[in-house]
Amino acid sequence: SGFRLHYYFTMSSDETKPPVKSESGITSFVSGGVGGLCCVLVGHPFDLIKVRVQAGAAGVGDAGVFSLLRNVFAKEGVAGLYRGVSAPIAAVSPIFAVSFWGYDMGKRLVRMAAPESAQNEDLSLSEICVAGAISSIPTTMIMAPSERIKCLLQIQSSSAGKPKYDGMVHCAQELYKTGGIRSIYKGTFATLLRDLPGAVAYFGTYEWIKRTIIQYQQKSNVEGDQKEVTLSPTAILTAGGLAGMATWAVSIPADVLKSRYQTAPEGTYKNLLDVYKVLIKEEGYGALFKGLRPALIRAFPANAAAFMGMEVSRKMLTPIFG
Repeated sequence: SGFRLHYYFTMSSDETKPPVKSESGITSFVSGGVGGLCCVLVGHPFDLIKVRVQAGAAGVGDAGVFSLLRNVFAKEGVAGLYRGVSAPIAAVSPIFAVSFWGYDMGKRLVRMAAPESAQNEDLSLSEICVAGAISSIPTTMIMAPSERIKCLLQIQSSSAGKPKYDGMVHCAQELYKTGGIRSIYKGTFATLLRDLPGAVAYFGTYEWIKRTIIQYQQKSNVEGDQKEVTLSPTAILTAGGLAGMATWAVSIPADVLKSRYQTAPEGTYKNLLDVYKVLIKEEGYGALFKGLRPALIRAFPANAAAFMGMEVSRKMLTPIFG
């Protein structure tokens, strides 16, 4: 009963068989955007807390995640919980579209590099990880300015007085006035340093969980029909949530450095290495994992929402656009 969720990112359980039907670019782009929108709407309040903790914003202290959420809601309302949300929402559709395209291109490049005898075989987990790493490179070009603007908007409300930036567009205009396009893209390398291992962990973990579940289902299939294995919504969402948590577990140190670098006043740090040296000297190695708790709490429901939104929209759009 109900709809059956099919795995979105990678191949079927048997790649020697022809695909059912290639997805249109419109369906891929729009469904990716819907999934990303769901991810942002569910996870942004936790992301806001993560950034404020990492940036050492006033009033954060040692309070817990949910305590900080209550404080923000009490002082700033729902709007406060979603401060800075315009930047990731505006970038989310192209980010997801480019990410999926980059991942597909990564898989194709990996196959091209493989021996001819292995062209029709399933990619190994290590090859999946390489494809995931490749996907992070083009995605970073969109992600970096979005992250820069989002972080600046998220931390400004924690200071007293009138906010420096009225919104995403105003923030981008001011950054361009003071430092040109270079200021808008400040922290690009830091973003790649975070997203490359994050993509490896995400796609690798997701594929490993997916294959494990499929193997279990095949062993439990008393009817012996193993031509098409589908995963239940619960299985897909669980795999996506755990993959999201794995992503942040490996990328949080780079994310801390990125947040500090992107939100610091101009001239505070010479480069990313300087951020690292100052952070370790003043706060110790534990500071590299600041914001891990809200990141992990956010990762599971946000990624679950992303997969649900993406798959439901794909089901609706496929009959129209193919």
